[in-house]
Amino acid sequence: MYDLFNKGFEKVLIDGEEKKLRERIILEKNKKHEIDVVVDEIFVSEFTDDAKAAHERASEAIERALHESDGLVKIIDVAGESHIVSAKFMCPYDGFSFPEIEPRLFSFNSPHGACPQCNGLGSKYFFGDEPCDTCKGVRLRPEALNVFLRSVKEDERKNIVDLTSSSIDDAQKFFDTLKLTKKEEEISRVVIKEILSRLKFMQNVGIEYLTLDRKANTLSGGEAQRIRLASQLGSGLVGALYVLDEPTIGLHQRDNDKLIETLKHLRDIGNTVIVVEHDEDTIFASDYIVDLGPGAGVHGGNVVVSGWLDDLLTAKTNKSGSRTLSYLREETAIDMPKKRRTADRGKIKIRGASKFNINNVNVDIPLSKLVAITGVSGSGKSTFLYEILHRNFLAKFDKRYRTAKIYNCKEFSGTEYLARSILIDQSPIGRTPRSNPATYTGAFTHIRDLFAMSEEARARGWGPGRFSFNVKGGRCEVCQGNGLVAVEMHFLPTVYVTCDMCNGKRFMKETLEVKYKKKSIFDVLSMTVEEALSFFEDIPAIADRLKTLSDVGLGYLELGQSATTLSGGEAQRVRIASELYRPLSAKAVYLLDEPTVGLHYDDVQKLIDILQKLVERGNSVIIIEHNLDVLKCADYIVDMGPEGGAGGGNIVAQGTPEVVSKTDGSHTGYYLKRALKKIKLCD
Repeated sequence: MYDLFNKGFEKVLIDGEEKKLRERIILEKNKKHEIDVVVDEIFVSEFTDDAKAAHERASEAIERALHESDGLVKIIDVAGESHIVSAKFMCPYDGFSFPEIEPRLFSFNSPHGACPQCNGLGSKYFFGDEPCDTCKGVRLRPEALNVFLRSVKEDERKNIVDLTSSSIDDAQKFFDTLKLTKKEEEISRVVIKEILSRLKFMQNVGIEYLTLDRKANTLSGGEAQRIRLASQLGSGLVGALYVLDEPTIGLHQRDNDKLIETLKHLRDIGNTVIVVEHDEDTIFASDYIVDLGPGAGVHGGNVVVSGWLDDLLTAKTNKSGSRTLSYLREETAIDMPKKRRTADRGKIKIRGASKFNINNVNVDIPLSKLVAITGVSGSGKSTFLYEILHRNFLAKFDKRYRTAKIYNCKEFSGTEYLARSILIDQSPIGRTPRSNPATYTGAFTHIRDLFAMSEEARARGWGPGRFSFNVKGGRCEVCQGNGLVAVEMHFLPTVYVTCDMCNGKRFMKETLEVKYKKKSIFDVLSMTVEEALSFFEDIPAIADRLKTLSDVGLGYLELGQSATTLSGGEAQRVRIASELYRPLSAKAVYLLDEPTVGLHYDDVQKLIDILQKLVERGNSVIIIEHNLDVLKCADYIVDMGPEGGAGGGNIVAQGTPEVVSKTDGSHTGYYLKRALKKIKLCD
């Protein structure tokens, strides 16, 4: 107290009671006391009489108080209420302190922002799934989570984790309604402008339903490509060449329109945009087209037609014979079925379906029909197919997963009408170069049997195994039947070079000496499906399998083509071909996820024919699809939405294409109505 008196202070507040330092002050030793030094007292009337002087006096008093108290000031107002403020990154009430608030504090990739327990990994164990005890999986230190931004909407506040777990749409709405003082608004204007522009770019390319913290390895190829496109929009480059490979993958027609406008914007600001695409709306939005073909594989590789789109569409005739141009000019169209399948063959009844954005949905899926699941991007289609349908079918039909448990819904019934389920996705048909269309379809087994039955093979005592590149005996052991040898480059990617022993033929010289119709086993594997179909036309066990590959539009593939070189669409069609060859058996349900990805009009027609053939056999086909040609040929449509993310997960419309096309509020119905009208005009 004596020191305070020497510094010029006259009064103190002890436990709220005013005491003068000139007086003798006695404190109880066993009691904790709250002592405040009175730095200055300023009356309201002083502000009225001379506001400038009063402000200066108040500033000096606060500065002195901060100095003496090491950063803490208590201000008592006219009503007697006290307000504690701090000049440090510390809460004056509970003592919670902050490091300096800077961008790296909010990054789990920086030691300044990462949770000290898990080092920013979010899990208790550098590959486990169990969340960290300290940060609960959010990966940031506690201080970073106690900095908030506030919105004017119901006084909502969010920390950085709340924001990044929001969808792009929700984040945009939050930043649009930030609660800021004029000073804060002036300081943050540029930053907020940049944030909103980037959010807008992502909305424009149709990924507004994604959350900002979505992991990159969970994105589809189309989503990843559109994120890269959004980042390019933000760069504002001019005079650049952009090359995109099917950017409309996974997009609904409603979202297509946004993407097309984005591509046009890139063009209009002075860039060149080259797009590999089958989507009709994108083609019609282009200025110039180059059509390659006329067929696929060995039948392609030529420019069938090129020119300004308007000129090609308005020309009197399609002189080039381009199949693409024929569809664009409406000279050719994909046929609709003459009638819809309406007979009741049973239903899969789902009640109370709930997973991700799907919340307590009830729906019936008719069986022995071609059923399409539609909706805008992020509406819940994949969740419905994989997490509800596929998972419950596995629990019913797959021995490895068989259980009485029902997943992600309250009731799942109707499986008594089915005997098995098959998911035909676009994952590779094999993980090694040894897997190929011939092995996957089973044709290679019969081809090896043929070679083993030849006179030369029997004379040498060779069986079918001699003609396999998967086992020792007839294969080249230098490359172990791969035809390629891996050369490790230490810190660089592994390089694969052609085997110099077999020259890439995969078999020993002696094995290749055995011929069938003057062709070695290597020659046969080098044939296209079309060539092999003709070559083995008198061997039904082989020809029938190859015909299914040809029927799904894969006649251009080589029999021995490595599975790792097949596109997702090609791998999916190889799977469909193997199912087509199966003998008629018990009823199955086939689940497909956007099988038209990468398909031309002609290939879409073939796919529709194949799917219809599967249904005609008494099976059920359920597909996720946006392609209007497929949708108009479906027997039944379940349209989800109405929007993506939190705005989706509901059944917007269901029924025949005609019923859905007349449903108000259905984005799919709007575009489907145009497609059905177009067909009627063509007829």
